[in-house]
Amino acid sequence: MREATPEDLDWIHELRHRVYARELGQHAPDPAGRLRDGLDGDNVYLVAARGAARIGFVSLTPPWLGRYGLDKYLTRDELPLLTEEDLFEVRVLTVEPRWRSTAAAPLLMYAALRWIAARGGRRVVAMGRTDLLTMYLAAGLRPVGRTVHSGALTFEVLTGGVAELTRLTMDRFRTTLARLGSEVDWRLDMPFAPRPDGCEHGGASFTAIGTDFRGLHRRHQIVAADVLDAWFPPAPGVRAALAEDPAWYARTSPPTGAEGLVAEIAAVRRLPVETVTVGAGSSDLIFRAFGHWLTPESRVLLTDPGYGEYAHVTERVIGCRVDRLRLRREEGWRIDPGRLAAAVGSGRYDLVVVINPNNPTGRHAPAAELRALIGAAPARTRWWIDEAYLGYVDPAESLAGLAATDPRVVVCTSLSKMYALSGMRAAYLVAEPDTAAGLRRRTPPWPVSLPAQLAAVAALRDPVYYADRWLRTHTLRGQLAAGLAGLDEEVVVEESVANFLSVTLPADGPSAARLVNECRRRDVHLRDLSPLSTQYRGRTVRIAVRDTAENERVVAACQEALEVLRRVPGQLAAVPSGVRAAEPGR
Repeated sequence: MREATPEDLDWIHELRHRVYARELGQHAPDPAGRLRDGLDGDNVYLVAARGAARIGFVSLTPPWLGRYGLDKYLTRDELPLLTEEDLFEVRVLTVEPRWRSTAAAPLLMYAALRWIAARGGRRVVAMGRTDLLTMYLAAGLRPVGRTVHSGALTFEVLTGGVAELTRLTMDRFRTTLARLGSEVDWRLDMPFAPRPDGCEHGGASFTAIGTDFRGLHRRHQIVAADVLDAWFPPAPGVRAALAEDPAWYARTSPPTGAEGLVAEIAAVRRLPVETVTVGAGSSDLIFRAFGHWLTPESRVLLTDPGYGEYAHVTERVIGCRVDRLRLRREEGWRIDPGRLAAAVGSGRYDLVVVINPNNPTGRHAPAAELRALIGAAPARTRWWIDEAYLGYVDPAESLAGLAATDPRVVVCTSLSKMYALSGMRAAYLVAEPDTAAGLRRRTPPWPVSLPAQLAAVAALRDPVYYADRWLRTHTLRGQLAAGLAGLDEEVVVEESVANFLSVTLPADGPSAARLVNECRRRDVHLRDLSPLSTQYRGRTVRIAVRDTAENERVVAACQEALEVLRRVPGQLAAVPSGVRAAEPGR
């Protein structure tokens, strides 16, 4: 299973003519024996083959083309579905006659679903022949109530959500997929199967080290630029605290409610103690708070692109109705206050999530701007402000003070990334006392380990050390950006205000996933942003800032990978065995 190469196109056009013109009578025969359409050259073909023998193909039309095959038959008014921004069209599923009794067609449909999910697609649309409708319904697609006639054929317009289709496919065909996963030579640039929980959570580099911890020595060989852990060590006081009596820390239960850590946070941030709630990382707080506040009837507004955990929790775990505020590359990925105010002003949202600075775009919205937006918003709407990377901008830009008094506002802050404590898992949120108390009642005892509490308290007591490290991060990021920009004049490097940047590859170059997979062969791990948003068009990677030596390895690995991928485009860098491509996560 692979993407089509230029050498496949003549066979695709010939097979299309043989099936849809001569066999089925959808189109008039052409003397040249080839059938093409206006999307050729812009759409993507996936091909199933046995060695040199091609078996079948399926065509995919991504939303960034701005047009679909269905536009020939229905207007956007007749089929409003075509206006959705994350919609992919699956077309002309075609199999050679002698292979139609095999798993080729279902496998091509599954490959199309995986390809779409890996590019951030959230919905698919297709024209299904009425005589094959049972097959499409079994795959989870549902009619939208529109019928299309083309030549001698009649089609039903079908649609389905990518997450729902994936979940249904894995449930219904788990045994078959497990067999095919070991038999199929999968040369596409995403893993054969999704994670069981339906969400990829960053940090694929640890897979290369070994999650059984038997190969921890490999940590010195791996450049973990796929997750936004700090490039610097924790403050000296943190290391000293952890080293003092580790045996006692390991066997001793921590303070039940992390009272000392809460008091330290409150003192440093100048907040009332009763407004602070702690957790084992920001994800712990997100799951706990959202699970308490939201139901499947809740309506949530997320920014797109944005940290993938929010979409995972709201859409897949709770089942909320989720809308997205599109951030636009041509606008520098900034949050447009006018568009956000207009969206929230309708009063239909129970929760609005703003990540500031945003991950993965790395843009910061001024605190004054957000205060004005919140002040003008309907009283029923709660705001969740994620400030995990705010230290790289200015801690004074925090909205924690507002959250401590305004029941509509909650600020969540991870101590992991800013304080080099990702392994400790410590975070806190700030909310007015009643809201904070409600969350504390739903917090199990000992939510933060004793080593994590000790480390976090020591870190908060050394602001000078961390301010210096954050400042140094900006210098390292600039150096990394300059090195990457020199790789190719068509490569676009976008710096952020935080400890990462993004690299976008040209449209006619390799996909982001192939670059990521080729760099992994050099023990350099980057993050493919494609699954987070269709706006990345499968072309953008995020790279965490590391120290000088590791940044140089990142640049060198990218240069070598691009040279390899240009030599044999589309044929190399399939996902290595045992490695899963990273999707949503920090």
